[in-house]
Amino acid sequence: TIEKPLLLEAKQKGYGDRQIAHMLGCLESEVYSKREALNINRVYKLVDTCAAEFEAKTPYYYSTFESDMQTANGERFSHNESVVTDKKKIIVLGSGPNRIGQGIEFDYCCVHGVLAAAECGYETIMINCNPETVSTDFDTADKLYFEPVFWEHIYDIIKHEKPEGVIVQLGGQT
Repeated sequence: TIEKPLLLEAKQKGYGDRQIAHMLGCLESEVYSKREALNINRVYKLVDTCAAEFEAKTPYYYSTFESDMQTANGERFSHNESVVTDKKKIIVLGSGPNRIGQGIEFDYCCVHGVLAAAECGYETIMINCNPETVSTDFDTADKLYFEPVFWEHIYDIIKHEKPEGVIVQLGGQT
């Protein structure tokens, strides 16, 4: 077992549930359940693409396990900057990192998956960890999460956004 302060510190330092499970000799799902029970959850922050010179309008997000903040009357909260809409939405899972000369075709497919979903009236959400792809351009999807393409991160975004579906087959395999 692991106590809340240590689990929070591990998550804030970048340890994945799988790594923590390996160290504790338990299942990844057990670590995830423990995090949920202790209310240790990701919040999503907006990437400031303008270096605070003026307000950034790009819908780029990253996750963090920030410490709870406190209101004037002592209530604790975490501030999630990714506002979920009531629109029906589709998530497209990007290809992640790729090698030179290999992978651009996967990114091309992801972009066209986003465009097709948008054409059908869906709010489009891209999850990808590679900033050097067309799928991560600011005008491709309605929202972009710069996150590792690992189940833990993907599942948390799915729980946050509550999409109609997730398109996983366009990202390919390298």
